Amino acid sequence: MPLNLLKPITYLITNGATTATTTPSSEDFSRLIKLVAAAVDARISLIQLREKNLSARVLFELAEKSAEITRDSATRLLVNGRADIARGAGADGVHLTTGSLEARIVRRTFGGEFLIGVSTHSIEEARTAYEGGADFAVLGPVFETASKELYGAPLGLEKLGQVARGLAPFPVIALGGITAENARDCLRAGACGIAGISLLNDAATLREIVQEVRTACGSGRLISDID
Repeated sequence: MPLNLLKPITYLITNGATTATTTPSSEDFSRLIKLVAAAVDARISLIQLREKNLSARVLFELAEKSAEITRDSATRLLVNGRADIARGAGADGVHLTTGSLEARIVRRTFGGEFLIGVSTHSIEEARTAYEGGADFAVLGPVFETASKELYGAPLGLEKLGQVARGLAPFPVIALGGITAENARDCLRAGACGIAGISLLNDAATLREIVQEVRTACGSGRLISDID
C-alpha cells in the first residue's frame, strides 16, 4: 500500500499516559482527542495511538473517535499492536512492535490496503519488516533518550544511513531523541521522516514544531511504498 506522503514524514506517537482506569469521560482521554485534532490541523503525516494500558473497549472508543477526526484529512491513523481494534474502529492500520505478530501475518489477514508500520532496532529487523509486507519501518533509538534505554546504546546517524540506504526505497523513519534541530541530519542520513513522543505530544505547540521541522528539512518528493 503506497504511503503517498510528502517528505519529510512526521509521525506522532502518543505518550501512553492513560491507565486501566481511564474512561471516555476522563481528562487524559479528552487530552488525546484534542491532540489528534491538533495533529490533523498541523498536517501531521501519521499518528500512532500507543496507549498500552487502556482496556480494549476504551482503546476501541479512542481509535473510533480519532478515526472520525482523521478521516478525509492528510493524517493517517494507526493503533499500536491491535490490528483488530484498528480495523474495527476505522483506523488506517496498525503499528507492530517486537512482541506483535509478524507483518507478513497481519498483511495476509488484513489485506493490501491496511497500513502496517513496524518498530525496528537493526537492519535485520527492518529487512524482515520490508520482506513481510510492511509499509514502513521505524528505526531507533537514533539518539540518546531515556524512554529507549532498554534497547541499548543509540544507533547513531551512520547506522541510520546504512539501514535507510540498504533498504531504499522502503521508507525508514527515525525515532529516539529526535528534535527539530537534528531532524535535518536524520533526513540527510537517508531517513524518510522522523517520529517523536515528547517532541510531538503538546497540542499547544504541535503546529509550530511541525512547521519548524518542515522548514529545516524542506518538503520534497512524494514518498510511496515499494512499486
